[in-house]
Amino acid sequence: MPANVRRFIRRPASRPGRRDLPLKGLLAFAVAAACVAAVAAVPAQAGDNPTYTNPNAPLDLRVHDLLKRMTLAEKIGQMDQISVVRMQGDCQWSGGDFTPSCMKTVLEDNAAGSILSGGGAGPAVNTPANWATMVNTVQKYAVEHSRLHIPVLYGVDAVHGHNNVLGATIFPQEIGLGATWDPAVAGDVGASAARAVAATGIDWNFAPVADPSRDQRWGRYYETYGEDPLLAGTLAASAVKGIQHAGGAKNVAATVKHFAGYSEPSNGHDRVPADVSMRYLQDTLLPSYKAAVRAGADTVMVNSGAVNGIPATASHYLLTDVLRRQWGFQGVVVSDWQDVRALQTSYHIAADYPEAIAKAVNAGLDMAMEPYDAQGWSDGLKAAVDRGLVSVKRIDQSVERILRLKFELGLFEHPYVDASKADAAVLGADTSVARRAADESQVLLRNDGGVLPVPSSAKKIVVAGSYADDLNDQAGGWTIGWQGVPDGVKIPGTTVLQGIKEAAPAGTQVVQAKTADDAVAQAKDADLTVVVVGEKAAAEGAADSPRPELSADQQALVKSLKATGKPVVTVVIAGRPLVLGDADGTQGLLMSWLPGAEGGHAVADVLFGKVNPSGRLSVSWPKDIGDEPMYYQQLPGTNSGPESSYAADYPFGAGLSYTDYAVDSVAAGSATAGTHSTIDLKVTVSDTGSRDGDMVVPVYVSRPSSDVLAPPTKLVAFTRVHLAAGQSRTVTLKVPPSVLAVTPGDLDGAGRQQVETGDYVFKAGDRTTTVTVR
Repeated sequence: MPANVRRFIRRPASRPGRRDLPLKGLLAFAVAAACVAAVAAVPAQAGDNPTYTNPNAPLDLRVHDLLKRMTLAEKIGQMDQISVVRMQGDCQWSGGDFTPSCMKTVLEDNAAGSILSGGGAGPAVNTPANWATMVNTVQKYAVEHSRLHIPVLYGVDAVHGHNNVLGATIFPQEIGLGATWDPAVAGDVGASAARAVAATGIDWNFAPVADPSRDQRWGRYYETYGEDPLLAGTLAASAVKGIQHAGGAKNVAATVKHFAGYSEPSNGHDRVPADVSMRYLQDTLLPSYKAAVRAGADTVMVNSGAVNGIPATASHYLLTDVLRRQWGFQGVVVSDWQDVRALQTSYHIAADYPEAIAKAVNAGLDMAMEPYDAQGWSDGLKAAVDRGLVSVKRIDQSVERILRLKFELGLFEHPYVDASKADAAVLGADTSVARRAADESQVLLRNDGGVLPVPSSAKKIVVAGSYADDLNDQAGGWTIGWQGVPDGVKIPGTTVLQGIKEAAPAGTQVVQAKTADDAVAQAKDADLTVVVVGEKAAAEGAADSPRPELSADQQALVKSLKATGKPVVTVVIAGRPLVLGDADGTQGLLMSWLPGAEGGHAVADVLFGKVNPSGRLSVSWPKDIGDEPMYYQQLPGTNSGPESSYAADYPFGAGLSYTDYAVDSVAAGSATAGTHSTIDLKVTVSDTGSRDGDMVVPVYVSRPSSDVLAPPTKLVAFTRVHLAAGQSRTVTLKVPPSVLAVTPGDLDGAGRQQVETGDYVFKAGDRTTTVTVR
């Protein structure tokens, strides 16, 4: 094997928290592929043994050595991210085989530092092996044709598994994972996605979404973990750790997105600007991102929208003052799709493209997801430098961060994967993790008369509703394609109907109703009707819903089934709570969210009692259209009109079980605390029923009085506790001062957060304890 090949497949110097990569598979691949991993000889002007190629050299020395060898044009290219479709087929949107002239334009002439596959942008034949071959081809071209042999970062939105790849396990969307209240599950799902991503050669996952959901109308509501910043931040932090410590074929970088305020569009429509107070921004919107960043995230993606009149992509306050100076983030900041150009074309805060680039870069952006025009980016940033709008020193800062990430990921030593192993690593992988996640995400909201679990005496079960046998809508958007599974494509998995048929005991007839009239006729002599309702899969703006309610035909179907007088259980397959209208009030109500490939099994597990439901709402469920946005932390006021206060149909944290739980006591470690103290709380809980179960234990705080408005209740800690029937356990929860801190001052309050002095009443179940902060 040539020496230059060996140089680029040595192990990288270890980074704290990163693991070394297995070498055996890569060596076999390099040899079998006739030195596909070969790197062109380092040019003479770089010297025979440049420091940056030495994997044993200190990381800082490698980065600085490479940076000083780069031309300005090469540095500018590193800051651009181009869509893979710009190198395939007609180099527009056709896809297909790579076109060498377009690869040259993107990777050689413009030295693009990163490539991405947006939703649906993959190989012509969608298999894991073909994905790996595609990514290897891009990486090989970049390494062999760039003057200094710099590998690219390759990014993808693997937001619920490796969801672009046909045959990859499709996990529940984040809104379902939020309902688990289980950081371990969020981490395991992230790790599984990262292993699949790595097996196909990809090293950058644009996940997790750390936006807190605040408005049910918003089309990306289902991509969030929930409305509470502590819950969302805790799960996002766990996902970051799972992604970045997955132990797969390559290291994978996680991305905290969409920083910040993206989930607060003023009219509920995606990307509409937000207008919020600094107090609300600091106390409610920022904490979930901060938790995920502090978990060690390698990268952050910027909000496409604007906040308080400033596009986030051009906000020095967000990208530098908060993210870097206050939070200490040292990684790479990347824009979302075409957002730098949007500063000129949509927001009109820049007269031309070079000025738009300058505003973004000077604000703190390191890499632009400008997916269509590599030459335009190169020319634009060069023009900005020539006009004195951007300094070379500022460019060096960004390129240093990008190169550092590439070294940390091991890309200089391990640019490729063995494509022959991708199918085995991805197809059907971790279905047990997917089923556990889907099981834990099911939220039982009604169980009148103990209609569930289905009694063993049931002889006939009718399954109705158009979503009962619809795997594509069960998976949701960002599945194979951007807007969901494309027409004619079949993904593996189990629908609700299939799950019920598999789980029904011998002797129980399961009948699928073909029409609404058939459903009513069949229900009249059935022991139970399960009606599956929901909404169609979509993504981003196409998923916006000005009236997030169950459609009229579905309401009519459920109403007619209720009129039969026979037991009815409604299962909702949707990415948000839907106002049920005439469909409300069935004996059973199960919120299944968008549960993915194992959703049918998970629904059946709960219906038949194999799983004791443990999911709890991570969002609020409105009673009526017009109550949006709704969240439990609504501040108190003098309002008195109907539903003007928090009046959810099913409140945040709601969820039933097949056993009974009790909170026996809650006690603080001390009756007093300082403003910088962490408060220890001991909570004793019991399973007083007849079944084992997993109890979600939230602790809330309220303030008898405060200088600034405080919500009636605020989540400050939570855990899950497994309890055997009749068992009691005491758990210790910690409340750090950051969770209690608020922004002080008057209407113009914008200073650093601090913990107010006074009484804090902590509540778990119906038990309370008071701590005085002095």
